[in-house]
Amino acid sequence: MRGKILSQAEKLEGLMIDTLTRLCKIPAISPHNGGTGEDAKIAELEKIIHELGLDEKAKIKIEYVDDEKAVSKKRPSLFLEYPGKKLQRLCILTHVDIVPEGDRNSWTLDPFQPEIRGSRLYGRGVSDNGTGLVSSLFALKALLNAGVEPEYTVNLAFVADEEMGSHYGLEALLERNLYRSDDLVVVPDSGNDAGDFIEIAEKADWKLKFTVIGKQVHAALPHTGINACRAANILAYEVDEALHKAFPEEDKTFAPPFSTFEPTRRFANVPNTNTVPGREVFEFDCRVLPSVSLDEAFNIVEKIRKDTEIKTGAKIELTVSRNDAAPVTSPDSEVVKLLVKSINEVLNIEPKTGGIGGGTFAALFRRKGIPAVVWSQECGGVAHQPDEFTEINYIVNNAKVFALMMMGM
Repeated sequence: MRGKILSQAEKLEGLMIDTLTRLCKIPAISPHNGGTGEDAKIAELEKIIHELGLDEKAKIKIEYVDDEKAVSKKRPSLFLEYPGKKLQRLCILTHVDIVPEGDRNSWTLDPFQPEIRGSRLYGRGVSDNGTGLVSSLFALKALLNAGVEPEYTVNLAFVADEEMGSHYGLEALLERNLYRSDDLVVVPDSGNDAGDFIEIAEKADWKLKFTVIGKQVHAALPHTGINACRAANILAYEVDEALHKAFPEEDKTFAPPFSTFEPTRRFANVPNTNTVPGREVFEFDCRVLPSVSLDEAFNIVEKIRKDTEIKTGAKIELTVSRNDAAPVTSPDSEVVKLLVKSINEVLNIEPKTGGIGGGTFAALFRRKGIPAVVWSQECGGVAHQPDEFTEINYIVNNAKVFALMMMGM
């Protein structure tokens, strides 16, 4: 029976490519990031589910979260639930939103007109999170085409707003009691080319935003003002140095095994060179090991902030976004064991478990006491990049793994 299911997944390859291409032509970018949101993509996904015949027995529901910036004033997330032999659910969550394409000149194709080149499909969102989305959908289709009733009730979620923090997506939806403590939760939103890594832990997500306020003057008369750019340079360097020096510890559970404290974003200040800027804004993105005290890290940053104000005469405001590390999913949990068996069957490998620095849906579940895992066979390092791509056989392999999980192995 497993062979029949795997064969059905292989036969669906062409339709998987067509579906992913169709969805990726719809740029579901957050209205908080210059886009129009997920409405059009969710509507197209509903059509696809109907065309595949998955709605004949499944319950289809759209949950909305209010968002005044959205065109419709709401952000949609779609849920498909297909009955299985057990009431216990296998839940696979992917996100429909994507990041903007960035600099179009860095692309060798139109990011929203996906192209096949050799063994790869290129386009914005084909990897993040299109591969996981399509493979979860076609896993169920392959199972049903093989005439197999799922062992678990299958719950597929296609969720809004992951790229901007999930405030108008899963974060709000989890407060509606849509999930249960015995759910087996899989998030195919991170992985590697080998498919041999199952993520069971994530670092704390700590973001710092500094606003440096000086006094704008002509660049020929810098002594009459306060150079916010220079104050920001001093501050960024000292924060960077101090945090790395204070927290050098490593944890081999994670890749990389250390905390990262990265200055990542600098906002535009003045439009001309011959003006000393009076305002400078920059940000740090920090992925911090669970063993590190964020309170202690904050105190270090606060001291540097105050010292820099005294040293430069600038006023410095600090805004902090903090998500502490969620509990670790046990390697012995039911969902991990089920996933390991399915990966072994499809890829003939023994996957290892570990942690990452990136933030996914899984952390939100873990904070609710629901074990969750993150896994996907996916192309490393292509998400959010120009010429984003996915290997076509990865889509099929993922569908096979998810189908075997639905079957129950």
